[in-house]
Amino acid sequence: MKKIIKGGRVATAADVFEADILIENGKIVQIGKNLSDIGAEVIDATGKYVMPGGIDPHTHLDMPFNHTVTDDDWKSGTIAAAFGGTTTILDFCLTAGEDKLSAAVEKWHDKAKGKSAIDYGFHLMIGDLTTETEAELPQILEQEGITSVKVFMAYAKEFQASDRTLFKAFKMAKNLGAVVMVHCENGSVIDELVEEARRAGHKEPIYHALTRPAELEGEATKRAIELAHIAGATLYVVHVTCKEAVDEIIAAREKGYDVYGETCPPYLTLDQSALAQPGFEGAKYVWSPPLRPKYHQDHLWNALKAKQLQTIGSDQCSFSFKGKKQLGINDFSKIPNGGPFIEDRFSILYSEGVAKGKISINEFVDMISTSAAKIFGLFPQKGTIAIGSDADIVIFDPEIKREISAKTHHMNVDYNPYEGWEVTGEPISVLVRGEYVIKNKEFVGVLGSGQYIKRALKTTAAEALNI
Repeated sequence: MKKIIKGGRVATAADVFEADILIENGKIVQIGKNLSDIGAEVIDATGKYVMPGGIDPHTHLDMPFNHTVTDDDWKSGTIAAAFGGTTTILDFCLTAGEDKLSAAVEKWHDKAKGKSAIDYGFHLMIGDLTTETEAELPQILEQEGITSVKVFMAYAKEFQASDRTLFKAFKMAKNLGAVVMVHCENGSVIDELVEEARRAGHKEPIYHALTRPAELEGEATKRAIELAHIAGATLYVVHVTCKEAVDEIIAAREKGYDVYGETCPPYLTLDQSALAQPGFEGAKYVWSPPLRPKYHQDHLWNALKAKQLQTIGSDQCSFSFKGKKQLGINDFSKIPNGGPFIEDRFSILYSEGVAKGKISINEFVDMISTSAAKIFGLFPQKGTIAIGSDADIVIFDPEIKREISAKTHHMNVDYNPYEGWEVTGEPISVLVRGEYVIKNKEFVGVLGSGQYIKRALKTTAAEALNI
């Protein structure tokens, strides 16, 4: 059945205008005023924004880590994402412990099969490049439509790659037209600082932050930037948290390097003091890189405004406080790293950014959807409202206020880092390829209806973004 959205204000990365949107066979087929609604279901968007569905470029669903597994799988995670206005996620396919890259990709397909309520794709982790995996990588990326690989410079026991592997990944990605995403922290030095703190008897959550100083994020960011430049590759720095890393990215972009950056809602809105709460409460705020002192927030907002950082990822990596976070109650280094953000990414950025005048509605759409679509090969199928694009649409009420709480969120965890926060703006209805997933704030989607999206490799992200 055809659908027509009437009465709303269409907001894209470039424009805001009043128009009707006609949807047929999962696509946007017409945009204009006073379109005929004969034979179509009418969706009244009066007083609402009509936006492209959010694209979350950074999620970890059903992911093993720190001797446990994240609490949100592809069912609860994608339902929560949909409530939050996200219609496509790009999840990290981990290859640790796999002999073949294809085996890891198959495992991730199995995790999502029959569960995802929204569309999705994968980033492919590179932990080591053996003769076998080097030979397999081009074929896997092409066959699976994966345009991005992930390399960790931290977590020596689980994921950390050597500088040689990182450089080889950059060279291969350059030849393949893929983007290399890098977690930039100096993992080896962090491990030494962690051991020093443990020997001194420190066990409190605040030491997670104190053993991962901003200087080590800045140093690793600089190292990744130069290695990528030597290889001629495109670098995407994930979850940027601090002035030190922002400054390196700005300096590189000013020199014409092909470098892009992502930050996440908690780094824009929460600070290091959360980890110093009495008792073990600070464990709720343990993720990596850690929260920074508050002054770093202005540098992140300014970099977003100046387009030196391009995207907002959730870095969804949820572990319940009771049971899983408490694995580290006697040792901060054993607290599972990660937090639940997939549902509130949209609202936090709108409320703290647009509603408070830090960014425009067009910049919001660009950060939450369009730039990620361009960088990772989804645009213009997704990330915009245009004729021929997928009808991934969010009807967003910019006036409504709500209180964030674990009692009402849809993530499968027993706490929310934003507990008690009042936010302005909320997704009311969400469509994926023209079909309701959320209708009037109720889940009406079908688990397993989310489609795996193959993306096209690009020569460079710069050509797609043109910024």
